[in-house]
Amino acid sequence: MNYSAVIVAAGQGKRMHLGYNKVYYRINGVTILEITLKPFLEDAECRQIILVTDEKTCRQQLGDPQDPRIVFAPGGETRQQSVAHGVSLVQEDVVFVHDGARPYVTVKQLQDLKQALEQEQAACLMVPSKDTVKRVSPEGYVVETLPRDTLMCAQTPQAFHTQLLRECLARAEADHFTATDDAALVEKYTDVRVRVVAGSYANRKITTPEDLR
Repeated sequence: MNYSAVIVAAGQGKRMHLGYNKVYYRINGVTILEITLKPFLEDAECRQIILVTDEKTCRQQLGDPQDPRIVFAPGGETRQQSVAHGVSLVQEDVVFVHDGARPYVTVKQLQDLKQALEQEQAACLMVPSKDTVKRVSPEGYVVETLPRDTLMCAQTPQAFHTQLLRECLARAEADHFTATDDAALVEKYTDVRVRVVAGSYANRKITTPEDLR
């Protein structure tokens, strides 16, 4: 299954306290962004890679892209706007949206998502919640404890039929609605069911210095 990948890498990463975009932090001499890109570059069915980031900075850090599949899109004021900028350039009928600071996705997980999209319109890598999750009131009191066996944590990539995600992004913009992830837009604006695909706890997002340990 051919697809486009939108890699969202426009954030400032303030919680990393680096003073620069965290995707350019180097792990064993290789930037987080380069590690993130690797499985997509190795997948022949990934026909287009849209890097949503500051193009000038990216070229300064990594040099000019050697793979013709890589194109750039500017970041937005929010992650959702950045995704919309990237999705506007998508050429394939299927799109994977992935965090630029989530460098540990595997080729198998990409394959599992593609397999899910053969039957579904949307799919999301997820892992079971390890922690007990409680709903809390604005005043700071526990309201209820949610049943952990029904709770899962969303990861990326999240995969969609491109037109479906475009329509949801457009409706969200019109409503001034911002979701916490892309699958939530499909949940809010359509009756399409989002297929759960097994992720991995290793597929973590680099958000704070503790994530590098």
